[in-house]
Amino acid sequence: MELNNVKETGVLIVGAGPCGLALACDLARRGVPALLAEQAPALFPGSRGKGIQPRTREVFDDLGIGDAVREHGGPAPVGMVWQNGERMGEHRMFRVAAPTDAEPYGEPWLMPQWRTQEILLARLRELGGDVAFSTALTGLAQDADGVTAQLSTGPVRASYLVAADGGRSTVRRALGIAMAGETVDPAPMLVADVRVAEGALDRLNWHMMDTDAGFITLCPLPGTADFQLAARFKEGEPDTSAEGVRALVAERTHLAAQDITEVLWASDFRPRAALADRFREGRVFLAGDAAHVHSPAGGQGLNTSVQDAYNLGWKLGRVLRHGAPEALLGSYEAERRPVAAEVLGLSTRIHRGRQERGAAAQQLGIGYREGPLSVGSAGALRAGDRAPDGPAGDRRLFDVFRGPHFTLLAVGTDAELPRFAGSDVRVHRMDAYEAYGKGLFLVRPDGYLGWAGEEPGGLAEYLAPLGVALAAG
Repeated sequence: MELNNVKETGVLIVGAGPCGLALACDLARRGVPALLAEQAPALFPGSRGKGIQPRTREVFDDLGIGDAVREHGGPAPVGMVWQNGERMGEHRMFRVAAPTDAEPYGEPWLMPQWRTQEILLARLRELGGDVAFSTALTGLAQDADGVTAQLSTGPVRASYLVAADGGRSTVRRALGIAMAGETVDPAPMLVADVRVAEGALDRLNWHMMDTDAGFITLCPLPGTADFQLAARFKEGEPDTSAEGVRALVAERTHLAAQDITEVLWASDFRPRAALADRFREGRVFLAGDAAHVHSPAGGQGLNTSVQDAYNLGWKLGRVLRHGAPEALLGSYEAERRPVAAEVLGLSTRIHRGRQERGAAAQQLGIGYREGPLSVGSAGALRAGDRAPDGPAGDRRLFDVFRGPHFTLLAVGTDAELPRFAGSDVRVHRMDAYEAYGKGLFLVRPDGYLGWAGEEPGGLAEYLAPLGVALAAG
């Protein structure tokens, strides 16, 4: 609504990258008013964060875009090493595991970042939201009750502000939050989206060439006619012009410059790892690259950013829509900053060749056992663990979990369960299942176990600070 020419909203999100879009989708399905402001006139046009890890695929499934991601993406091609224009053999870059009942996605999924953002934006619009493009943040101030932001289109008053505006975050700088880190590799890199003349290079492999001047790779992007080019420079600065990209390809591969028929987008950067000193200042939160910056090796940055949003969204929803105490929001930094620190270390080790792109890169093992919202254990799991998928009658457990609610699983037990007011908690009973064992498991809205036990004692006390009440009588 308008009040003295100040627009009011529940949450102001700054930055419409994958993190900001995912958060906006999550808030929209919870009925939380939000404004998503993006300084640029359109979505980011490049393929940069092309790897979607299994855990993020699960998040996207919950957000209602799993089918679109499946349709428009594809598995990573097998690497092909070239030398002097000759194929030298295959190189498998990623761990690939067969899907299981508990882990339905066994490998990374490739999809250009621009497509991921298009899918998220389409979902946001389905949910009634949108992006305010060409809208820059020019200033902010906060008090005990909210944040007043100065946007290029006018002032906005919000209960909370989330900075999802990238590694050079305007919000983070305005708050004076330091970001400590290191240069992962002093050599500059170039990344570009290109099109290759038909017949010049097959789309069955991820093509890799290492030369005296530095390596270059060309990866076909599923669902498009494009390749992502990535190159490291041992000396000199990358030339991101179309002519420069074509010359680079001619210098380092068996392709001719004219085989690159289009250069759609190009950028240069130096791989860096950095972590913000804190993820919160009052009513302002940092998420995604505004809070942590990764080397692209291992495909961790976009995934960690989306999962920041997934962690924060349900907590903002509980506070703003369900009367949970504001203290709940303190768990965001307590849970996500240690994860970001660990993932930064992983991506740096992968970049430097000290660790393979194994199970850890798939992020299925990420959890919050030591977090402030994790209480108890039962069967095969502890609170804080990821809630496994599995059969649930004619559905899957992920179908049972999907949505903004909590789910209480009673697995292999006839324990009498409390009744809950409203639809905040849905109850599902099932036979004993190896991935869980036996017991009671409270699945949070973000797919992690918040509470677990053999009997329901203590469950009501756990849920009360989350704004969940028992039914009367």
